[in-house]
Amino acid sequence: MTFSSLPDKSAAARLAGLLDSAMDGIISVDDEQRIVLFNRAAQKMFGWTTQEVHGQPLDMLIPQRYRGGHSQQVRRFGATGTTSRRMGDNTVLYALRKDGGEFPIDASISQLNAPEGKLYTVILRDVTERVRARQELASFAAESTGVREQEKSRIARELHDELAQSLTALKMDTIWLRDNSAGDPQAQTKLAQMLALLDGAVASVRRIAADLRPLVLDDLGLVAAIEWVVQNFTQRTGVPCDLDIDESLELDEPFATGVFRMVQESLANVGKHASARSVQVSVHRRGDNVVLCVQDDGVGFRTGEPRKPQSLGLVGLRERALLMRGEVSVQSSPGAGTRVEARIPIEGTAE
Repeated sequence: MTFSSLPDKSAAARLAGLLDSAMDGIISVDDEQRIVLFNRAAQKMFGWTTQEVHGQPLDMLIPQRYRGGHSQQVRRFGATGTTSRRMGDNTVLYALRKDGGEFPIDASISQLNAPEGKLYTVILRDVTERVRARQELASFAAESTGVREQEKSRIARELHDELAQSLTALKMDTIWLRDNSAGDPQAQTKLAQMLALLDGAVASVRRIAADLRPLVLDDLGLVAAIEWVVQNFTQRTGVPCDLDIDESLELDEPFATGVFRMVQESLANVGKHASARSVQVSVHRRGDNVVLCVQDDGVGFRTGEPRKPQSLGLVGLRERALLMRGEVSVQSSPGAGTRVEARIPIEGTAE
């Protein structure tokens, strides 16, 4: 379809002017996905003129790796009969300029049955600056998270190495006093109470230090730290937890801390909300990704329902994955348990 094919030439001119005044790129293709309309904003965005692209396949505007999938998605959209929808399902799409450069876009697609056949129209916007700002924000958030983890590590080590050691020394002195004041029953009673309080204080300091940041993560590495958190979960909840982990897995920061925290937070969610009888945890490297999965046989929930307060733990997992440019999927239904799977890209980290 071209503007000149419209019966009313003045109407065609007005339509052409309207489309060319639009700030968003507008591209129409026929049922064979050949370009029949390419407005001025699209020309500026892609670097092609209307004459250069008219009648050409839409694939010329799509990066090679996306072409096959895009064609199939358009055909499926045409079969649905849906008038219009957003493209990408909340993920960033990429387009291809004349010079070979790629750029991120937001896009929506609509379909219309015209006398010449079905037409698909895509309205798109270059979101390079928005994506760059989001990446910069993510980098800043990741750096802030790293600083917090460093501070947690410092406080945890001071609690463990200084306060806990001082309390242990006080306990030893209290034992000496107890052993050397056997003739005073009141003193013996008081010293026994003091020893009980000191035992509780030492245990609390070590628990708080471990919750801040388990020193095993810094001293022995990720595998040992995940083994520790799984054992700790079973001790606290009484729920058996089976661990399947690649024993040779080693990651650089911030990935080691990020993966550990995601396992820790997932198990915390299970302990609080799942009422599970058993849990399975798996952590493995798959190519350039680490894939971790925490699955329970608990009460489950409806994933499509409005967010509830207890789902804030899942929000935290998604945010932590986003900081590492990863993704989290959650599968659950009432009575069928919950499966949380995270995929974190770790290209270039330690083997």
